[in-house]
Amino acid sequence: MRPTAAVLALAGCLAALGGLVGCDFELNDGRTATLTYTEDAQAAYNEAMAAFDAKDWEDARALFSEVKRRFAYSRYARLADLRIADLEFEQGKYPEAISAYRAFIQEHRTDRNVEYAKYRMAKSLFLDIDDTVFLPPAEERDQATTIEAHREIRTFLRQFPRSRYREDAAYMLEVVTGRLVRHELYVARYYLKEDVFDAAIARIDYALRTFPGSGLDAEALVLKGETLLKMKKPDEARAVFESVIRDFGGPFAVTARRFLDEMGPGGQRRAPAKAAS
Repeated sequence: MRPTAAVLALAGCLAALGGLVGCDFELNDGRTATLTYTEDAQAAYNEAMAAFDAKDWEDARALFSEVKRRFAYSRYARLADLRIADLEFEQGKYPEAISAYRAFIQEHRTDRNVEYAKYRMAKSLFLDIDDTVFLPPAEERDQATTIEAHREIRTFLRQFPRSRYREDAAYMLEVVTGRLVRHELYVARYYLKEDVFDAAIARIDYALRTFPGSGLDAEALVLKGETLLKMKKPDEARAVFESVIRDFGGPFAVTARRFLDEMGPGGQRRAPAKAAS
């Protein structure tokens, strides 16, 4: 049986859908049908975007979900996925946004919007950090979100070194790195206060090794030198203080010099002189 002209036209139109175009064909009874899959998908997406721009979040969510349901094979379905993640982000629902961006990245690895999705996922992690985790008594608080933010931001900068989002990502990395180092130093000071010196040294060394160039190296080294003094390791302490003076300068070099001046001939720190009566 030879295929009818209408069937051939329909087949051609279906093939054309892969190229995201519409076309007309004539049925046997003379009626004309139009395949407007892409145009309809775009119109539905634009309607959802209008709700999004108006911050009508519930309507926008419903409309984007409808785009995904009705036009699953169009690029607008992928865009709807991304806009749903943006919708969570704009409402400050950062855990939900993180999950949505991550799902988009996993499901559409070759999509041109993956760079944007990875940036926004990193931004969501950054904004989801609870500032109170670095305030007393913070030594046992969960740092998982901060550590994950640090990892994702570094990964983004490595994968997209020329990204238009690079400046903001670099700023976020600087802030997150500083927070992680300050937390480690807070814990180290806690251990120093409790005379758990080995643990204090371990936390300081971890911070210096894991987060180089944080801008807090001099502060960490002065704390290490002070801890070594309390461990009765004056030669090691002196070397640390001298490295701060030599390599960093600034206010922590002044503190390091003060420690050196207070160290007696045997290397131990002298007790401050008593005021004259």
